[in-house]
Amino acid sequence: MHPAITGDPLADDTPEAGAPAAPIDVEELHRIVLQSLDDDQAVDVISIPLAGKSSIADHMVIASGRSTRQVASMATKLADRLKKDHGRLVRIEGLPTADWVLIDADDVIVHLFRPEVRSFYNLERMWAFGDDAPKQAANSSPAG
Repeated sequence: MHPAITGDPLADDTPEAGAPAAPIDVEELHRIVLQSLDDDQAVDVISIPLAGKSSIADHMVIASGRSTRQVASMATKLADRLKKDHGRLVRIEGLPTADWVLIDADDVIVHLFRPEVRSFYNLERMWAFGDDAPKQAANSSPAG
């Protein structure tokens, strides 16, 4: 009999709760991060490629939220999405104040800011390497 009919949760062939998910390709992880930020209406999303330039990650994504509430919400939703859909646990710093939240998803580092705090720290300039200017994410709104 089919597992859904018997109601036997052990007969289902889905992975057990807590079982490690298949690894996510770095570019797929990057795409998921950008999509999540777009879904949550992040502002001025940029992506800085770090592969071959830094050992901390392959991509750094920087975005702004309009308020501490939006910054905290974007960070929480991104972490929840990566955990639920891909079994990836991320580390989050700065969530209580949500002026600047750092999300470490291993191969992708995400910085979420309130606009004033982002302007003050200017990470885009700090992490720009030579001629490689940070790239505006394709689905973000233009700076303005």
